[in-house]
Amino acid sequence: MWFLPISILIGTTVLAIPLSRYLAFIMNGKYRAPRVLRWFEEKLDTGPQDWKQYTGSMLVFNTILFVFGFAVLALQPYMPLNTLGRGMIAPTTIFHSVVSFMTNTDLQHYSGDQHFSNFTQIFFCLSNFFLSASIGFCCLVAIIRGVRSDPSVGNFFVDMWRVVIYMFLPASFVLGLVFLQQGSPMTFECAQVTSTLEPGAMGNDDKGQAKQQTIVVGPLAAFVPMKQLGTNGGGFFGMNSAHPFENPTALTNWLSCFAMMLFPFALVLMFGHMINRMKHAWIIFSVMMVLMIGTVAWSVYFDTMQPNPGMTAHPNSRNYEIPCASAPGGKRDVSLPAVAGLPVDQHLGNLEGKELRFGTSAGATFAALTVDVTDGAINCEHDSLNPVAALSPMVGMWLNCIYGGKGVGMINMLLFLVIGIFVAGQMVGRTPEYLGKKIGAREMKFAMIALLIHPIMILMPAGLFSATSWGTKAESNPGPHGFSQIMYQFSSASANNGSAFDGLGVTNGLVSNPSPSPTAVAWDIATGLVIIISRFIPIIAPIAMAASLGAKKSTPFGLGTLRDDTMTFGFLLMATILIIGALLFLPIAALGPIAEHLGPIPFGG
Repeated sequence: MWFLPISILIGTTVLAIPLSRYLAFIMNGKYRAPRVLRWFEEKLDTGPQDWKQYTGSMLVFNTILFVFGFAVLALQPYMPLNTLGRGMIAPTTIFHSVVSFMTNTDLQHYSGDQHFSNFTQIFFCLSNFFLSASIGFCCLVAIIRGVRSDPSVGNFFVDMWRVVIYMFLPASFVLGLVFLQQGSPMTFECAQVTSTLEPGAMGNDDKGQAKQQTIVVGPLAAFVPMKQLGTNGGGFFGMNSAHPFENPTALTNWLSCFAMMLFPFALVLMFGHMINRMKHAWIIFSVMMVLMIGTVAWSVYFDTMQPNPGMTAHPNSRNYEIPCASAPGGKRDVSLPAVAGLPVDQHLGNLEGKELRFGTSAGATFAALTVDVTDGAINCEHDSLNPVAALSPMVGMWLNCIYGGKGVGMINMLLFLVIGIFVAGQMVGRTPEYLGKKIGAREMKFAMIALLIHPIMILMPAGLFSATSWGTKAESNPGPHGFSQIMYQFSSASANNGSAFDGLGVTNGLVSNPSPSPTAVAWDIATGLVIIISRFIPIIAPIAMAASLGAKKSTPFGLGTLRDDTMTFGFLLMATILIIGALLFLPIAALGPIAEHLGPIPFGG
């Protein structure tokens, strides 16, 4: 049970150490590429950029990605590699999907195998896997150059080239060969048609003949590696990494976890190499590791080692009053009759919604890890997690700094770090310093803007949708579980994570769909706007903060300087994260999974 998470954490850490040196070597410009690659790099180099020019280039590049992605999705019916005849999806779903993929979120309000052609999967999804993943990486490097007082924060286009060509491309190629050998399809064909073992299992046609089964296929061996390496998480199939084509064996399941964690782990250590403060980087790495171990252990214990409360006996017949926005007075009565326990052996824990090919703890482990590194891929149904076990992925999204995605997780950690140092400095009556630079009001304003936008983009829309028909008509369960579904969706959007609690009616489908979800348009627009705001403000503000710090003169180390490479600093950083996280999100945790766990109605009804 515990071998899987332990082996993944140890294996990823071991390989992240040499990879971090390579990443620093590349981003410091020390790698001398072959002549043809160097020629392209030189053509992209428009000269050194300050932080405003760098962020401007990043925003222009994202605008181009948006226009290109919108065009690909809108023109899907007319593009090749579409033998299944996929039409155009709804305009609001196009908007949501483009925004989601270009920001490395990949929150899907569609099912790829039902709504996308292979052309779209390749030129929209796969291209964004590489490009959107590189943007956060580049912005972290710009911040590092800023805090170490480089004359320039670099050149955005050169950085993008180095990340995509020298890092992601070779890594995804090697991993793709393994997935291909393990059984993932690699073809431009859209589907295979075959007869079922049981004739008529798919029904009969108008002539009474048994229908054949259509099995959707595509370039999975190329698709999945970058889905994981780039912490993208958008699935080729609606089942994502629970599908045997995306995740055919126990080895690919282990590698899927390893791949989505590798670069987030390595970037923390790359930070130490680039600022020449490895002890400091290891303290940050250790804090993140403790938090990750906590979320994984919590998820596995409360889901894999506990029974499903929906299948246990409830002997007392009682009436309860529960909140309900659609009922008169905002409340409705629920009668809970005595329920006998189902004759199900639950010594292996909660098996509902789990892919059991990889072991009983694989789903709970994957659920915690995919959120901690903001990947969003899933190999179990998060909606079916035991109520308290579901807190683990939620906490990962709320804190949004447990390694996180490429670059962005480390950026968020730097915000907590600056705030923690500032508070400690005020407590001892000394101007706070980080890396020899004094933290002033300007830096704190940037840090607070970047930090507070995340809870605002979760709490405000979640409250609005919970109190209106946009949410109550979309949720599949009443009470705390329904609230958890709504809150999880906005948490995933704001954290740029992409995983979903599911059960929500958020799918509009194709334009020709005669019965779309009645609230899909509202969800497309709302989560799309949350994704945009929560992606760019927490990136731009820290870059400005780093540039402001870098412009200051270094202060000599003194007796009153808070050392940032000690266990004391690690405890300070940990306490800052947990206290701020609890103050911001404990109330909605109490209204959702905690209330469901303590309440009388398992899983909302």
